[in-house]
Amino acid sequence: MNHWLLKTEPEEYAYADLERQRRGVWDGVRNNWALQHLRGMRRGDLAFIYHTGKERRIVGIAEVVRAAYPDPQADDPKWVVVDLVAKCSLPTPVSLKTIKADPHFAELLLVRSTRLSVMPVTAAHWKALCKLGGLSAKRAATDGS
Repeated sequence: MNHWLLKTEPEEYAYADLERQRRGVWDGVRNNWALQHLRGMRRGDLAFIYHTGKERRIVGIAEVVRAAYPDPQADDPKWVVVDLVAKCSLPTPVSLKTIKADPHFAELLLVRSTRLSVMPVTAAHWKALCKLGGLSAKRAATDGS
C-alpha cells in the first residue's frame, strides 16, 4: 500500500463534502508531475486530505477505491481521476506550520514543493503525521475511527 497527500481548496471541495458523498471523484489535476502521482495510485492506497488556503492543514484520510482512469469531463486523454471514499477526519488537524517546524518533515514534498497538489508520502512520514493527527497509522489503515 502506498500513501499520498491530496490538496484541495475547502471552499471548492472540502473533506466534509467527501464524507457527505461517501464516494467522490478526485478531479481537476492538470500539473504533469501531480498527474504522474495520480496515475500511480492503486486501489487500497490511503491519502491525507489537505485543505489549502487559510486553513493549510491535513484534515482527513481517504482511501482510493478506483485507480486512475480517464477524466470523463476532459477532452484530453492524459488527464485522469481517481475515486475516493472518506475514512476518517483527523481528531487533531495537522497544520502546515506544525509540519514545517519539525525537521523530521524537511524532505516531505508538502514542505519542498508547496504548489504540487498530489504527492507521495513515505511510510515514516505517514506514521508520524497520523500520530500528530491523533491516530495510529494502523488505526487509520483499518477502520479510521
